[in-house]
Amino acid sequence: MIALVDCNSFYASCEQVFRPDLQNKPVVVLSNNDGCIIAANKEAKALAHIPMFQPVFKIKDLLSRNNVVCFSSNYTLYSDLSKRVMDTLRDFSPFVEEYSIDESFVDLSHYKIEELESIAHKIKDTVYKNTGIPVGVGIAKTKSLSKIANKYAKKIAKNNNVYVVDTESKRQFLLKECKIKDIWGIGKKHAIRIENAGKKNALEFANMPVDWVRKEMTVIGERLWRELNNMPCLQINTNIQVKKGIGTAKSFGFKLSNYGLIEEACSYYVSEVADLLRQQQSAATHIEIFLQTNYHSNTDKQYSNKIVLTLNEPTNSTIALTQKALIGLKKIYKEGYRYKKVGVNLLGLVPENEIQMSLFNSCKKIESKSITNVIDLLNSKYGKNKVKLATVGNREKEWALIKEHRSPRYTTQWNELMTISNKKTPNLK
Repeated sequence: MIALVDCNSFYASCEQVFRPDLQNKPVVVLSNNDGCIIAANKEAKALAHIPMFQPVFKIKDLLSRNNVVCFSSNYTLYSDLSKRVMDTLRDFSPFVEEYSIDESFVDLSHYKIEELESIAHKIKDTVYKNTGIPVGVGIAKTKSLSKIANKYAKKIAKNNNVYVVDTESKRQFLLKECKIKDIWGIGKKHAIRIENAGKKNALEFANMPVDWVRKEMTVIGERLWRELNNMPCLQINTNIQVKKGIGTAKSFGFKLSNYGLIEEACSYYVSEVADLLRQQQSAATHIEIFLQTNYHSNTDKQYSNKIVLTLNEPTNSTIALTQKALIGLKKIYKEGYRYKKVGVNLLGLVPENEIQMSLFNSCKKIESKSITNVIDLLNSKYGKNKVKLATVGNREKEWALIKEHRSPRYTTQWNELMTISNKKTPNLK
């Protein structure tokens, strides 16, 4: 049996963990530069007149009237709490597939069927106790069924965020309650095709002839059909997939025309992606740099460009990658424009222990590796970017994202740890 454990309103829940005063109050999390609402807790979602993904400046008064608490996105905090949730799940099974930052498949085949209901509640309660994050748990024989079970667990209040498909009658009931468009893995075109065949829910789809499914939806559709019919096709994958490309692109907090500031931002982003590259023990063969203005502006002149440069040999050195990146940036930069975003992509990734060395390589590479290791060690000990290249500069406030409502990174930064007062209550007589 497989469990799908999904964190409830994850980003908003992370913010509430360290703010108990916000329990049962509407909370939303904003996108980069505090632009749009990208996440909301159940109290905020209950306010149907507050639309998701709307520019915040358009609904600022609406948020204020409803006492909605807004947070800038704090991905450092969310990532760390996600890791703690995943670590807790491994107490129940060694086979945990981290499907996304807030979802995991957990292999529970070592438990007896009659134990699963209590195990599901124990998982939910333990995750909440260890992390403060509420989760829903759906358990079934296949991944596809557990995904639907998880959604149903949170949909009906009496389920208490848990639903176990441990009988055939429960499987049929669950599928009957699930609309075609809500089946995990069904795209819009396939949903229309199934509905045009006269099927209205997942059970009717599961009861269709397999020949029709194979013909109309290929092998992927057939695999899904079998999963809904209790025939496992998708296995738990515990291997962390190595990324084939790593990149970042963030809008500036302000439009920039100063090349020096854009260069500093570009250097900073290179250091970020290079760090991720080293974490997965890969090296990049190519680096792409792109630059663009704000296409939503009706007053600014528009320009965008990108360039892909090939490195002399694959590397994960921040120094080497930054040198190459700034060569590319200089080639695509044009004066007379106000730029909104610069981006960096590392491409052609290969394992760092399988790099094809250059015939003319010298001890320079070894020296660069040693310097990089020392920088990583110091930053790991004293905090991110305590040691950095001079090209990163010290004017981050002039180009960084606007994060007026960002909460502290309580779990990863020493200078942002929560402070608890030990003052005694006055003795009133």
